[in-house]
Amino acid sequence: MDTSKAIKSAWLAGTAAIALGVAGAVSAETVIRIAHPNVPEHPMGQGFEYFKEMIETRSDGEFRVQIFDSSKFGDFDSVVQGLQTNTLQMGSASTPNLSPFSDNFLIFDMPFLIPDYESADLITDGPIGKEAAQSLESSGILGLGYIEIGFRHLFNNRRAIESLDDTDGLKIRSTPSQAHIATLESFGVNPTPVAWSEVYTAMQQETVDGIDIDLNLAWYNNFHEVTDNLTLVGSLYSPHLVMLSKPFYDSLDPADQLMVLEAFTEMKLFQRNLIRSNEERILEQMAEEGVEIVELSEQQREAWMEAAQPVYDEFGDEVGRDLIEAARQTIEANQ
Repeated sequence: MDTSKAIKSAWLAGTAAIALGVAGAVSAETVIRIAHPNVPEHPMGQGFEYFKEMIETRSDGEFRVQIFDSSKFGDFDSVVQGLQTNTLQMGSASTPNLSPFSDNFLIFDMPFLIPDYESADLITDGPIGKEAAQSLESSGILGLGYIEIGFRHLFNNRRAIESLDDTDGLKIRSTPSQAHIATLESFGVNPTPVAWSEVYTAMQQETVDGIDIDLNLAWYNNFHEVTDNLTLVGSLYSPHLVMLSKPFYDSLDPADQLMVLEAFTEMKLFQRNLIRSNEERILEQMAEEGVEIVELSEQQREAWMEAAQPVYDEFGDEVGRDLIEAARQTIEANQ
């Protein structure tokens, strides 16, 4: 073999080796696909970005995280199916959607049961929240734990609401949750289910008069642009369960499993802190944008709580009266 042929053969062999090495590196990369329903700017979106940074940094690039925000992966059923088949590795869902897995998730549909964020942590991070999350395991999904949306308040574009007498005739967007609908009915409004993607337009076109929703979702979806009034009711606490594909988790070695779990725990605390620390700023910005904000007195809020009591009569058996009492005792024991 002449010199030129030898050089060419060596070059081709080296090129092939490099190509095989690159292919091996690509095939060794582990991808975590994450789906959630919120815009990237929302604390949920920021939380998953924080998770992405931690995983990619701590794995030295061996893991890559791909985020499908704003329901781009699909609806709740698509997320569940994706997790079960490992085409999706992580996802987030509101607790009303999860009730087919366990009635325990309905505890979060009970009005005024959870009075503040400290109490919310006791429920979500304690035995009640953990038992609900574990109900998904038999379906091939691991419930990692709960991030949050926040407490629901009443927005409307008709009038300031200070008492239950002011709610008459208002059409308020509701979720499909029957307990949520019953809670709104107990306030004297007309609950009107509207798909999440259509809420802004529905309020803009006055198909509905408003929505009961938390402050962060309202702000990051620009609902202050299409509503003039906000009453701080705090009727329901809304968490989201972060879920992991069990087939994916089982495929990881113990060190990588631990890395994922630890990164989620840090992300959970980061996300909750954003939700809570944002609220004062959001209220100030909404006021600057011309939203009239009504904060109920303790006496006024008690009237709303009393009005919602029939919801417990209607759904108590379904949720579990023992579970409701356990939640109350857990909260009272730590106040």
